[in-house]
Amino acid sequence: MAAVEEEPEPRAAAAEDAAGDAADAADAGPGASLLLAGNRLSLDLYPGGCRRLLRLCARHPPQLLRVEFLQLSGHEDPRLLGAALAQVPKSLPHLRSLVLKGGQHWDALGACLRGSLTTLPASLSGLMRLAHLDLSFNRLETLPACIPHMCHLRALLLSHNRLSELPEALGALSALTFLSVTHNHLRALPGALGALSALQRLDLSENRLDALPPEVGGLSSLQELNLASNRLQSLPASLAGLRSLQLLVLHSNLLVSVPAGLARLPLLVRLDLRDNRLREVPPELLDAPFVRLQGNPLGEALPDSPSPPGSPAVPGMPRLLLTSELDSFLVTPQGCSVTLACGVRLQFPAGATATSVTIRYRLWLPEPRLVPLGPHDSLLSGVLELQPHGLAFQQEVGLWLLFVPPRARRCREVVVRTLSEDSWTDLETRLEEEAPKRLWAHCQVPHFSWFLVVSRPVSNACLVPPEGTLLWSSGHPGVKVTFPPGATEEPRPVRMQVVRMAGRELRALLGEPQAAVSPLLCLSQSGPSSFLRPVTVQLPLPPGVTGLSLDRSRLHLLYRAPPAATWDDITAQVALELTHLYARFQVTHFSWYWLWYTTKTCVGGLAQKAWERLRLHRVNLIALQRRRDPEQVLLQCLPRNKVDATLRRLLERYRGPEPSDTVEMFEGEKFFAAFERGIDVDADRPDCVQGRVCFVFYSHLKNLKEVYVTTALDRQAQAVRGQVSFYRGAVPEEVPEEAEAARQRKGADALWMATLPIKLPRLRRSEGPGPGQGASLSLAPLNLGDAETGFLTQSNLLNLAGRLGPDWPAVALHLGLSYRELQRIRHEFRDDLDAQIRHMLFSWAERQAGQPGAVGCLVQALEQSDRRDVAEEVRAILELGRHKYQDGIRRTSLAPRDLAPPGPSASQSPEPAQA
Repeated sequence: MAAVEEEPEPRAAAAEDAAGDAADAADAGPGASLLLAGNRLSLDLYPGGCRRLLRLCARHPPQLLRVEFLQLSGHEDPRLLGAALAQVPKSLPHLRSLVLKGGQHWDALGACLRGSLTTLPASLSGLMRLAHLDLSFNRLETLPACIPHMCHLRALLLSHNRLSELPEALGALSALTFLSVTHNHLRALPGALGALSALQRLDLSENRLDALPPEVGGLSSLQELNLASNRLQSLPASLAGLRSLQLLVLHSNLLVSVPAGLARLPLLVRLDLRDNRLREVPPELLDAPFVRLQGNPLGEALPDSPSPPGSPAVPGMPRLLLTSELDSFLVTPQGCSVTLACGVRLQFPAGATATSVTIRYRLWLPEPRLVPLGPHDSLLSGVLELQPHGLAFQQEVGLWLLFVPPRARRCREVVVRTLSEDSWTDLETRLEEEAPKRLWAHCQVPHFSWFLVVSRPVSNACLVPPEGTLLWSSGHPGVKVTFPPGATEEPRPVRMQVVRMAGRELRALLGEPQAAVSPLLCLSQSGPSSFLRPVTVQLPLPPGVTGLSLDRSRLHLLYRAPPAATWDDITAQVALELTHLYARFQVTHFSWYWLWYTTKTCVGGLAQKAWERLRLHRVNLIALQRRRDPEQVLLQCLPRNKVDATLRRLLERYRGPEPSDTVEMFEGEKFFAAFERGIDVDADRPDCVQGRVCFVFYSHLKNLKEVYVTTALDRQAQAVRGQVSFYRGAVPEEVPEEAEAARQRKGADALWMATLPIKLPRLRRSEGPGPGQGASLSLAPLNLGDAETGFLTQSNLLNLAGRLGPDWPAVALHLGLSYRELQRIRHEFRDDLDAQIRHMLFSWAERQAGQPGAVGCLVQALEQSDRRDVAEEVRAILELGRHKYQDGIRRTSLAPRDLAPPGPSASQSPEPAQA
């Protein structure tokens, strides 16, 4: 959300005056040492810092002459700030560093506020020793005229301002080694920039640059150059002359080509070209190990970026990058390294296959039939299908799955789960970090099937020999299981998982301040159900309880044997041996065990509620309408701790009611959204049944869908005030009427969770449906795509054109249209926004007709233009076409057997992921 910028109010200034007067005595004498730390003067954290500086300058204490580092807040009154800065050259003649940053105050929504600085006094050019100047997070629109005269300046920070250009005089800063102008409005760079021969680091990311001056090749000392997130379409050949360059970041631009000479830079260790428009890359760069190319529309056989983190780099091994419209690739006995567009990497070693094999892949949206989760597991990824199923490799294949790490990682681990011989197993998994919020789950797979990433309680396992052994929990060292000699005749695999429950949740549930429980222990095994000799289990006593002081009548050992849903109190059936810290007991078969300390007598029912509380997630439901297009509705189910941050990010583009009251949901629980009171879903979607949008809740996934709604009511007469209601479970076969649904909302076991209002505003007489406005177009029929992947028809394109609105220029640029063509369209249809959009979209579509990958290019352009809602609508249209195509194949008995997903019924297919 954009920061709300506010001018200082008179009351705030008066408060600062009062604070400054109160501190006057402190600044007068010895108290000045509180602000003066050696050669540093820090006034940015105090109210009225400028007034304090003016008083110090007026008294001129001896310590002031030693100051070399000065920090002031950019949130001061502009007049006081200018007056204070004017005193700096004569009062602080030895100053080497001046920091005048804003961004230290926040608005009510947590966004940073810019400082009030708009210029600098000319007298600052007299700071002959100044080497470091930080003016970040202010309101500079032009570079202050005094800065080019600071001849000894080595570091200049101007990020997060409003600069639209840099002056030619900047080239006079011959000593400058670091220049940062990120997050500004720069459209061009001065040629004099090339005169900064000492410059080593230059950061120009997040601007509006569409070209670089050739003089940039004169930066002979430049080591790092960051041009990410601009509008660059090409690069000057002079960049190949930057012989000192080590890091070049160019991701998120519009580049269609790069100079081949970049591969010959002797010191270059990283070249980031992700998310551009590169269709061809010079061969010298394709073979370079330091190049990153993800997100470019490269061909199937083009080499990609370096191997996944931690994977061995094999000289001569082909590397493939598959774009989003490709769903298969060829693996030869030579082996290869493959990067898929859905965040998956594969490495086939040489000799993994004896003959060439075509591999197909697909990413499915998770749903309960596809996702096998334990009671305390969490899903972290979609479901990846790799075909042919059951294909055995002569050498194990490396698989890397990308996921966002969960926030709670204590006593939990991440594993890759796969379907093998009709049962799901967890593979040995190693985590490899690419960035703070990007982790790869790496495992070795002997054959292909279905794969997903799961977070589970830490699992400890061992193979119990006939001689006996000891198994303990790595997450809770006090939990141990001792197997005596003779407990088994044959080696038997056993596994242990431990789950902890917060004491405050238990006390709130029971209403008992002294209640406590031990960690919950789950023991499982393979083989016979019982052991030949009793096995000793050790559990720590509940927190706050010791063996010397506890009341045995309050101690309960509970037992649960799945699939039973009840907990039984077995305290009287076992002999509990108590030490100061632990309780030990013996069992002959494995299940769930839990030690409780409470005054309650019927503990089994309470344990069941507590166990459910461990697995429940507290969530809120939101329904927001896009500000520019109220017919577009965003529905999302969010964990309670993520609601505020998500709303801050969305409310710049969306509006709507407050989130629902907090409700509780299980991982993998189904629910659906029903539009009511005259509002209905405006499109045929695979996830929509009779106007009800289906969801499955997974706590670490987005649980978000954007739909378009419509109404049969007359919006030209008045606005339509409808609502969307959320219900638990799958959509019923017979959707109840609204009155019946309202009755179902009452009672403790009601399926209804929340209802949020939706309003479609009244239409003006001149307005009408978007697609209808294109009825007068006389365009040749267009069909982008093919029968297997799905078509986009002329009607589909008209519907998309009605959704783009003022965002169409960004989409056009990402589709490859030039600025000159954009200006021509704007001029030709200058009084008709809809005509501009339709002409842009259809002229592009006519050029792409019959070419493979056109639909994928459109989806990618929509995502890069921050219109993921429209991109998801396109995917939904294509998926509907794919479903119809596959149904036709099945009806003619041409479908391969492995097309159906795992589950009880092969005829019920899950919905593919809309990545």
